[in-house]
Amino acid sequence: MRQIVLDTETTGLEPDMGHRVIEIGGVELVNRRLTGRHFHKYINPERDIDDGAYEVHGISKAFLADKPRFEQIWEELVEFVNGAELVIHNAPFDISFLNYELRMVSGAPGRIEDLCSVTDSLAVARRKHPGQKNNLDALCRRYQVDNSQRQLHGALLDAEILADVYLLMTGGQTQLFGSGDQLATDVRDGSAEVIAIDREGIELQVIQLSGEELDAHEKFLDFIEEQGQLPVWRRSQEEMHADPTG
Repeated sequence: MRQIVLDTETTGLEPDMGHRVIEIGGVELVNRRLTGRHFHKYINPERDIDDGAYEVHGISKAFLADKPRFEQIWEELVEFVNGAELVIHNAPFDISFLNYELRMVSGAPGRIEDLCSVTDSLAVARRKHPGQKNNLDALCRRYQVDNSQRQLHGALLDAEILADVYLLMTGGQTQLFGSGDQLATDVRDGSAEVIAIDREGIELQVIQLSGEELDAHEKFLDFIEEQGQLPVWRRSQEEMHADPTG
């Protein structure tokens, strides 16, 4: 499964009023792992930037004066996202701008949705956390993702942060250990290799956890439980207490 976590910055809020994309940033995930591949472009919009937008991202018209126009970078963008699932926070906003840009380029596909499926991570967050703040900063606090470098919005930085948040928000506890689905399949079809370990002469060293380490462990279990899942450690304890012979 190939996913691109993507973000844009723009000159304003409405493409129908002629506002343009000025920055695109995206990071690639394959099977829910960051590959290190990314896409990042600043784009000359050939128009002024609204004061409100500038306060959000800090990108000036002067800075963009020598940057390529969208018609010069659209093919690279299409090649990078084609066939992937796009993950975008408040996707309708970014998609409306990207589609506006594509429509203005001769020979370009008219809609990004013709190239990719689109997942709105904001909609995912609202379903998971109804009635709560679900902007990117709030999600970073909720999932303990470091966003200390995010003084201003930036497309690539925001895409990188969103990738971390999205994996935590959608992965659940299985992210701690990886999925067991493939292992179960390998066992069923006989392709799993079982290796016996020779324990002769091995003396196991028992290391006791410090009080500080135990406290940190309990806090992490509390965090998992806050996400709506009972940690396996606590579930095991409950099962043992429920069965006096266990």
